[in-house]
Amino acid sequence: MGKLLVVGSVALDTVKTPFGEVSEVLGGSATFFSTAASYFTSVDLIAVVGEDFPPQHLDFLKSRGIDVTGLERRPGATFRWKGEYTHQLNEARTLDTKLNVFETFRPRIPDAYRSPDLLFLGNIDPELQLDVLQKLSRPPLVACDTMNFWINGKRDALWRVLEQVDILIINDGEARALGEDSNLVKVAKKVLARGPKHLIIKRGEYGVLMFNEKQVFGAPAFPLEDVRDPTGAGDTFAGGFLGHLTATGDRSLEAFKQAIIFGSVMASFTVEAFSLDRLRILDYKEVQERFRAFKRLTHFEDIS
Repeated sequence: MGKLLVVGSVALDTVKTPFGEVSEVLGGSATFFSTAASYFTSVDLIAVVGEDFPPQHLDFLKSRGIDVTGLERRPGATFRWKGEYTHQLNEARTLDTKLNVFETFRPRIPDAYRSPDLLFLGNIDPELQLDVLQKLSRPPLVACDTMNFWINGKRDALWRVLEQVDILIINDGEARALGEDSNLVKVAKKVLARGPKHLIIKRGEYGVLMFNEKQVFGAPAFPLEDVRDPTGAGDTFAGGFLGHLTATGDRSLEAFKQAIIFGSVMASFTVEAFSLDRLRILDYKEVQERFRAFKRLTHFEDIS
């Protein structure tokens, strides 16, 4: 089994959707990512929390077999995010962000983490992403995420990161902002010309698109009756996708397609409950069953 290293945020979220609200629950990009990935492979986590971070959250991460040696606890308060969703559920309205200890976060890489098979640079300052890349010998596969805040505010640094990564995973709004075009095919051409070999665009309820030099691959979102909270869906997609790739060691195009479906499966479970509550009780047999259901959903025979 391969080793997967993630650098990102661990946070406490307050979230309101049309289906309820929760306060100060476990969140953060690296948390959702590593929890999803832990169903497939071993995960090393680098992030920072404050002295107020509840011990039961740490216990949960450890219970998933996630190595938290790289989770720094510092004096001060943990990163907090507060958001609200309308019935659209496609995008949260951020009501409040308190970076707290995350504001001065400088990733420290424990010696045991220095040779991952796959590195995922979560949604953090591109300067920090570059710093991590400089501190590691080049992993066989590097993936990253970003957001509009960095695309608009640190575009040059972000492009320097993208020159060094294999896979960029972003949503459609971020892709359009990065490529400065509304057409995702044109955006993909521009991004792929600058470094990444694969561009994966998350499109919420409309599924996922993967672009590379050889082809375009699309997968729908799994149709669900009960969607309660989309927070972290994109991060769990990335965790499932990269966790599966790490576990198999297969880098073929077909392996990437299969990994996209596993990522979509993990995201589909996440949205069924608030925070990580659905993943807390998720069994790997359920993952396999939904993967098979996904296959039936998208499969058709050529009968011409």
